[in-house]
Amino acid sequence: MATTLAKQKGALRKAMRVTLANLTSDEIQAQSRQITRTLLALPEFQEGKRISCFLNMPAGEVDTSAVVSAIFDAGKTLYVPKMVDKEQGIMDFFQLFGEEDLRTLPSGPWGIREPDKEFKGRQRPSALDGSTEPLDLIVMPGMAFDRSRSRLGYGKGFYDRFLSRYYMARQQARGPRLVALALREQILEAGQVPVGETDWKVDIIIGPDGIVS
Repeated sequence: MATTLAKQKGALRKAMRVTLANLTSDEIQAQSRQITRTLLALPEFQEGKRISCFLNMPAGEVDTSAVVSAIFDAGKTLYVPKMVDKEQGIMDFFQLFGEEDLRTLPSGPWGIREPDKEFKGRQRPSALDGSTEPLDLIVMPGMAFDRSRSRLGYGKGFYDRFLSRYYMARQQARGPRLVALALREQILEAGQVPVGETDWKVDIIIGPDGIVS
């Protein structure tokens, strides 16, 4: 069963990579602007004080730069993902401290900017650290989604593992809202994304044509 599921996921990732590679930068930017407007108008975004948002890959993914700027401008606290153990698929979210901090981030795997664990000689606050306030919203990427809110990641299980660890560490009855940003081509009909027992669904998918919830 697991082998069949892995094959199904692999086939969909392969097809989606081809689809996304055919999108021009202008197309992605136009869709990203529409997606950003919808996200910023979302009550969960407006009311949230502590938000995690992914920093996008150089190509084939929603551009989140305007989202990140809006989080800073609104005086909210921003956390961004950092790969802690690539082989084991482990990541954590660390706090950023403004636009200058963002500009100096080094590029990590896949060209994604990631923070160091320290900032100006001090340990950055981590979302998994129980002494920090809990996240209100997690804005996340994916390879593909469907209208039942299933998510296909990039194959390493980073977000699924993080969410499981986060809930265990926090012992919260209600966790952060999970909001996925997706290009039009990444949103499929219900049931088209293969999922297993450890795959997390998202609460909301935001595409250029509106919200799937």
